[in-house]
Amino acid sequence: MKIIGHTSRLMLRETTTDDGQVMYDLNNDPEVIKYTGDPPFESVDAATQFLADYDHFEKYNRGRWAVVDRESNEVLGWCGLKYHPDNGENDLGYRLFKKHWGKGYATEASHLALQYGFRRLGLDSVIARAVKENVASIKVMNKLGLEYEQDFEDHGSLCQQHRVDKYGYMLLPNDDVEVVIY
Repeated sequence: MKIIGHTSRLMLRETTTDDGQVMYDLNNDPEVIKYTGDPPFESVDAATQFLADYDHFEKYNRGRWAVVDRESNEVLGWCGLKYHPDNGENDLGYRLFKKHWGKGYATEASHLALQYGFRRLGLDSVIARAVKENVASIKVMNKLGLEYEQDFEDHGSLCQQHRVDKYGYMLLPNDDVEVVIY
C-alpha cells in the first residue's frame, strides 16, 4: 500500500480491500452520504469488490485515499483527487465518519491531497463540488482557497463548483498545517 504523505495528525494512503468494512460503514450512514448522491453499499462484500476494482491509483496516479489517524491507525474516512478523463478536471473530495466532523480533519487531509496534486502531479488547478446546502463542505473549500466558479445541478440538487489554481493555493498561509509528501 502506497502512503501519499502525512501531517502531524493524519496520513493519506491508498485504500485496499482490507478497507471494505470501514468503507461500508462510512457509506452506510445516511448523514454522511446525505449530500453525495451516492447510495450506500449493499454489503461489506460489495464495498470490498468496489475497492478491488478501483483502478484510479494505477491509471491516474491519484484517487480517493484513506485518511488515517497516525496515532491510533484508525481510518477516519477518505480524501483525495478524482481525475475525470471526460473533461480533464481533477476533483477534490472528502468524506469522514460523523464522529470526526468539526475537528479540522477534512481541511488537513485536503491540504495533503492538494499538495500532492500540485507538487507531485504538476496539476494547474483543482475543482471541488458540493451541494449548496452542504455549508460545512463549502466552508472547507473556502479555507483551502477554492473560489466559487459556478452553480450546476446534479442528482436533482443545486450544487456549487469551486476552483483553486496552484499559484493561488501556494500563496495561502498554511502555517498551521505542516505537510510532508512522499
